[in-house]
Amino acid sequence: MEAHLYYAGLRENGRGPKLIYRDSSDVYEEPTGPEEYKRLMRLVAVPDEYEFSQDVSWERIRDKVVELLDDKRIKTTCVDFVRFTWLVKKDGVIEVDEGEGEDNSDEEDFDYDSISPIKPVEDGVRHYSNPTIWVGVTPNTTAATAFDATKDIRAFLAELDVTNIDIAFRETVPKSSTGPALFAPVGIVSHRRDFIDPVSVALSLPIAGLKTTMQGTMGPYFHVDNTLYAITVRHNLFLADEGNDEFNFDSSEAKIQVVLMGNPAFTDYVDSIQAHIKTLQDSINIIEKKIPTLRPNLPQSQTELDAYEAERVRLRARIDELRAFYVDIRKRWGKTTQRVIGHVVWAPPIGVGVAPHQYTRDLCVVQLHKERFMHLLGNVLSLGPEYTSTKLKALLYKRDDVQSTFNYPDDGLLILRNILTAQQISTPDDKNAEGDLIRRAIKRGFTTNTTVGTVSRFMSFVRRYFPTGNLESIELPILPHEKEAGTFSKGGDSGSIIVSPKGEFISLLTGGSNKGTDGSDITYSTVFEWVWELVREKYPGASLYWDDIQAFLAA
Repeated sequence: MEAHLYYAGLRENGRGPKLIYRDSSDVYEEPTGPEEYKRLMRLVAVPDEYEFSQDVSWERIRDKVVELLDDKRIKTTCVDFVRFTWLVKKDGVIEVDEGEGEDNSDEEDFDYDSISPIKPVEDGVRHYSNPTIWVGVTPNTTAATAFDATKDIRAFLAELDVTNIDIAFRETVPKSSTGPALFAPVGIVSHRRDFIDPVSVALSLPIAGLKTTMQGTMGPYFHVDNTLYAITVRHNLFLADEGNDEFNFDSSEAKIQVVLMGNPAFTDYVDSIQAHIKTLQDSINIIEKKIPTLRPNLPQSQTELDAYEAERVRLRARIDELRAFYVDIRKRWGKTTQRVIGHVVWAPPIGVGVAPHQYTRDLCVVQLHKERFMHLLGNVLSLGPEYTSTKLKALLYKRDDVQSTFNYPDDGLLILRNILTAQQISTPDDKNAEGDLIRRAIKRGFTTNTTVGTVSRFMSFVRRYFPTGNLESIELPILPHEKEAGTFSKGGDSGSIIVSPKGEFISLLTGGSNKGTDGSDITYSTVFEWVWELVREKYPGASLYWDDIQAFLAA
């Protein structure tokens, strides 16, 4: 049972990857009975200031671990460096303040604004594991084989005088996370806020090829002179069996057209609007049954009656706006050909382990129909309706001794500016509640919408297996937020831009580790600094910013 429950909580619905072998000292206690508590684990980053020993780097250890695993003929899929955390539940006895019930009538009265915010209290003692070399392997790898390899890794670490590190193996497979003018983003109080993002000009548009079924996410916009482009990943728009040659658009050939939402995604989208309208109508029906019961008790029930009638007016207005929006969407975007927003103009071959950094090159440039983007605001990321400003601030910044560097934009749109270098990514200037140096990251994707994660400076090794040979690369890992259930990304999020809370470009999302469909335990991405270098080499004069966007759109 431990193999299937040890990592419970790393994925949605309390799930996790299958444990193959571990040498950590913690004792796993199996849940017993239907009411027994199941421990839920979370991934956390190794503190950036962590040091192995003098003159020993993670890169040296990672590469030697891969070599040792290969010597044992283990089919390694990834090597990551992480920590784990979970709550150790307390016994069923609580401490009670015996003076809590005493009469404090003589004390000074409180007012709401004078009371400090209540800090969340966890029901248990939080345990943090040692930093862990977390090895991903293909299915059917045995614990005995993993144990044998662990002895060699442990001997190598001893030679370097590296201690207090755990080694663990889990089963996982790296995988890719695959008309009229678009609307302007709306304000945070608009009735359309929950539905506008997939058809607005804010970043992370859901895209697909006109003649393919893969669904992905559009990355950042850029321009060369008066032509508008966008970046995504190649595997969103090219079939795997179509070859891997460099693609350059030739006007004499048929275009690889890009559409806003493939047919299944569009159907789900309009169905969700209808479903929400029905939910609102159900609420009105409940209110209209309640109102007649209040009238006989007037004037005592006047305040409650006024509140119900005002809510009915508000809900009716929301339904009217959503119905009009639904009709507009079906009329102007209902046909696939009405949702064509551009065509592919350049796609270098997908490459892994590309010199000089050994990164993944999974890149595609789309020339956009500018008339569809007449409401363009530049590179702005919608923070979406999923989080309130208070919740998002809490996820991004937990410290109360220093002012947060994140300011929630009034319109919910984070303006992107500046590209973090690889060196800056590896040297964060922020700390979590425990005082560890970290770098938080935000992304908005087609499948998981807005999520918050943590960037690890310890780059991961990834290997993909194909009949024609193996492909290896070094990836920038993004871990899920330790306070959030679920994953940072799922299939369909590939192509999303990952940014800092200040709106700085960090990386382009390319895939993750997971052999199932519950999302990625760890999200893998390519440093955007390098992606942008490739784009600038192909498109001299390319820029991610606009001095006068209205003049650009009018040209």
